Amino acid sequence: MYQSLNGFFLSWEYEVEETMKIFQGLTDDSLQQRVTPEQRNLGEIALHIINSIQELMEHTGLEIEDSVTQDSVQESSEALIRHYENSCHSFKKAIYTQWTDHSLNENSTLNGKVIPNHYFLMILIRHQIHHRGQMTVLMSQAGLKVPDIYGPSKEKKQLMD
Repeated sequence: MYQSLNGFFLSWEYEVEETMKIFQGLTDDSLQQRVTPEQRNLGEIALHIINSIQELMEHTGLEIEDSVTQDSVQESSEALIRHYENSCHSFKKAIYTQWTDHSLNENSTLNGKVIPNHYFLMILIRHQIHHRGQMTVLMSQAGLKVPDIYGPSKEKKQLMD
């Protein structure tokens, strides 16, 4: 678990960079890619990642400005990138202006369970990782190049062989 805000942001900044690689690999046409009609498409998953920053952290009382909720950004990969960048910036600003290292050990409630705030931060990172995995599958199905995340992508491995 995170012992300091700086410790959290070492992990967060890395994961934001990795998520940004996914967002930058999207095209406007690919945003409609989905596995089945009942499941989210790439644009909806990207928007969910963006909105979840505020949605999850509001359980801790953290007030984050500039979060996006409109569905129209799903039409443009560039708009999704801008909104993700803005949400991450607003989140970081909110943490540094509203929390101290001590805030990490304060308790908040999620789905009826009382948990420390540092656990919310871990959930936030794992949530993005989870949805990045979904997005890479859909990117492959859409014929897009999947970026390297925790190791070389299929395309990069083929070049290495």
